[in-house]
Amino acid sequence: MGVVAASVIAGRCERLGFALCGVCGVGESARAAEYDAWIAAGKHGSMEYLARNAEVRKRPELLLPGAKSVIVVGDLYRAREVVGRAGVASAATEEERRTYPAAPSLGEGESDARDEVRVLGRIARYAQGRDYHKVMKKRLHELCDALAAEHPGAGFRAFVDTAPVMERELALKAGLGWIGKHTLLIHPRLGSYMLLGGVMTTLEISDAVAKVEPDHCGTCTRCIDACPTQAITAYSVDARRCISYLTIERRGAIDESLQAKIGEWIFGCDVCQEVCPHNSVRPAGSDVGVAHEAYAAAREMLDAIAVLRWTEEDRRRELAGTAMTRAKLEMLKRNALIVVGNAVVDAGLKAAVRAAVEEVVGDSGASAELVALARGVLARMT
Repeated sequence: MGVVAASVIAGRCERLGFALCGVCGVGESARAAEYDAWIAAGKHGSMEYLARNAEVRKRPELLLPGAKSVIVVGDLYRAREVVGRAGVASAATEEERRTYPAAPSLGEGESDARDEVRVLGRIARYAQGRDYHKVMKKRLHELCDALAAEHPGAGFRAFVDTAPVMERELALKAGLGWIGKHTLLIHPRLGSYMLLGGVMTTLEISDAVAKVEPDHCGTCTRCIDACPTQAITAYSVDARRCISYLTIERRGAIDESLQAKIGEWIFGCDVCQEVCPHNSVRPAGSDVGVAHEAYAAAREMLDAIAVLRWTEEDRRRELAGTAMTRAKLEMLKRNALIVVGNAVVDAGLKAAVRAAVEEVVGDSGASAELVALARGVLARMT
């Protein structure tokens, strides 16, 4: 089938714009027992596909018969900030960057017209630009095509998030970083705002033994302490409490006890990464890499009141080309209701949002769960 040097692979991945590249062999997961226990405890929530494909995840060679090597790549979707660069004056700016303007309150006698007041819901950084699945997959296919032309008969399987692969463990084995207590991959220089993908191949890659990055989390527990829903324990996340899962993956109602803790997150959550020291502002002159241009933020927020009035056509138009299309209209309206409900409590925007919430209650096409949630928001306004 042929042999290719790891340095050749690394050069091609760099030219394709990937921030990181590493290679490793194919072998059974060293975390199989942990994975089984996590599934058995139900911490995968309603993501049944994680249990269905468990054996393939634990034995990656099942994904591609005859596979010998894995090429793992990382795309930066946000680079760490550096003092003196792009207007970053000091480390204090990091906190300022995370503080978004509150929706305006209505003063006495002011109009509550739907176009005059917005309740802004935050979007996780990875989803603020173009859909990473498409952005990464296109370049990985280019890599596969080039290698296939040089090595006829070799097999290749590109993956970006949707294949049954333990990408973070493979990235660890390939030397791209370590897995933090929040379970995300952290690179010691670039941080954790990283998207992972790769190629499984029957090619043998020479010099594929990578230096495994040691764990630098130490005694730090910032991600655990900061998680709004207490979803994180050391090196494990209970998806059933995770805001990213609740707002992106969960199809049904969200437990009432968690709704206030979701705060202003309408799609995803970045809290555990925002507080991580390995994403902190770096001194002037530091090399923190460059985020891929495809992930430049087209929007950082959604107007929750507008989302409540969206049709399916609106959803498709507004979210076209982004990873936010993962969430169905019903889910987005559910998230928007929670954000609106939290804003009413925090900012007293009762008059401004009542009409939009009442429209959900009167929507004959809305599910019983969505209507019940809307009634609950109305009840909190009284």
